[in-house]
Amino acid sequence: MYKESIMDELRQIEIDVVEGERRLAEKEALLIELKQRNEDTRRVEAELDVMRRSQLDREQNRQRLLSLLHP
Repeated sequence: MYKESIMDELRQIEIDVVEGERRLAEKEALLIELKQRNEDTRRVEAELDVMRRSQLDREQNRQRLLSLLHP
């Protein structure tokens, strides 16, 4: 039962990691576009910073779950 609940959580975090990577790529593309047009990038850069920290948290959580499965 314990392993099954970890696997369920791991499946969800894997989905979240992939989705986070997709959103980061979109935001990074927007940042490049804004820079090319010489527009203000501060808001997007701040959003990217928050998104990157959240993604790091998700990736660390994934590693934690994997380590519980394979001590």
